[in-house]
Amino acid sequence: MASVATGLALLASSGVALAHPGHPGHDAASSFAAGFLHPLTGADHLCAMVVVGLWSSLTSKRVWAAPLAFVAMLAAGGLLGMSHWFALPGVEPMIAVSLLVLGLMLATRTQLPGWAGATIVGAFAVFHGFAHGAELPDEASAMHYMAGFLVATGMLHCIGLGAGVALRHRTIWVPRVLGAGVLAYGATLLAAAS
Repeated sequence: MASVATGLALLASSGVALAHPGHPGHDAASSFAAGFLHPLTGADHLCAMVVVGLWSSLTSKRVWAAPLAFVAMLAAGGLLGMSHWFALPGVEPMIAVSLLVLGLMLATRTQLPGWAGATIVGAFAVFHGFAHGAELPDEASAMHYMAGFLVATGMLHCIGLGAGVALRHRTIWVPRVLGAGVLAYGATLLAAAS
């Protein structure tokens, strides 16, 4: 995960020639920054990504499986969203459902086989990625924007993983309360989207 994040950061900071240099938003740095900030400025994305890492570190032997699946499917969803080939139905309700399910998984410390956790998390990541990709600013470089939101996602997963490791043997209530809060937030978003 760290090598992927490092590679994407180096790619984003490279001096790639752009068609219209000199215009705000057309350079690699501002496109990367826009993508990087996107998951950090939406509470729905922020919650989902931290919870994936937190849940994974508390319940899985292969703590990286679910976060890696999330990042991979986030990239796939992002490409679909940027392509504008079709409209993925129910993106916002599915993001809300992801918070419900991920919050419940965290609150109950649901233990799943690695492939099952990665599949659930990856399926939700497609919707989060589609939302990121569909909101690509017109003036941004798609490659750098995507690199930004993938690096930010990896960082948020790492924060969740670190928090889970810190909480693993200390308390069972903090993760349960956090999970219940994310679940309630998801329910609120789902009610608003209906």
